[in-house]
Amino acid sequence: MHKISISLSGHQTSISLEKEFFDILQTIAKQQNTSVAAIIKQIDDNRKPESNLSSETRIWILKQLLKTTK
Repeated sequence: MHKISISLSGHQTSISLEKEFFDILQTIAKQQNTSVAAIIKQIDDNRKPESNLSSETRIWILKQLLKTTK
């Protein structure tokens, strides 16, 4: 597992992702010319409060990958 610590809306938080997911997230961030933290903030801003940020990040990564295979 890879633990990512970031500041979201003024408070520190962290998510845990498997290395494979983290590697893909880094690749997507580079392709989009943005940072991993900016992507996670975007995911956090668009998720339901009761949902888990780590899980939402994995789902977001999966959706990004599915877009590229169509």
